[in-house]
Amino acid sequence: MKAYYEARAAEYDDWWLGSGRFEERERPGWVDEREALIAAISALPPARTLDVACGTGFLTRHLPGEITGLDQSASMLELASARVPDAGFVQSDALRLPFHDGTFDRVFTSHFYGHLEDPERGRFLAEAHRVAPELVVVDSALREDVEPAEQQERILDDGSRWQVFKRYFEPGGLAVELGGGETVFAGRWFVAVRSRS
Repeated sequence: MKAYYEARAAEYDDWWLGSGRFEERERPGWVDEREALIAAISALPPARTLDVACGTGFLTRHLPGEITGLDQSASMLELASARVPDAGFVQSDALRLPFHDGTFDRVFTSHFYGHLEDPERGRFLAEAHRVAPELVVVDSALREDVEPAEQQERILDDGSRWQVFKRYFEPGGLAVELGGGETVFAGRWFVAVRSRS
């Protein structure tokens, strides 16, 4: 997974923006829903937030409060730090967070949790709750054209092919996995759940 996202960094925002390889995809309502998701994230109470697997900082820039972004990919972090110059950034493993207990008020993560298999999910949740009392997870909504969990082949602009594990969620099911929580956003494309330990 690390090598895939390092290779994808320069074209990652194409997915959010509907450009590049995603320009021809049929995604009805994508732009409006993306903007509604951003509004929901922006409306969270300001907090000392750790954005785990922050990627290019596409959503990081909309998080309210004092922000630290973390990612394994140096290329992703280079893009994120240029996009969100007021945030701090750390290159590290998301399953072994390099912070003391209770360092943050909130852990935020977008489109990372859905790539985790057992037992990685449990390790991530334990680490997230160790460093912050609140966790906000944004991921892909379960739709009729996808399976709840599937192996996907993804092709990058350079023609390379990658096998990626991917899960899709209903808000209630995601909340149960997180140990309880409230729905922050629910749409055709995205879900967001806020959980407190």
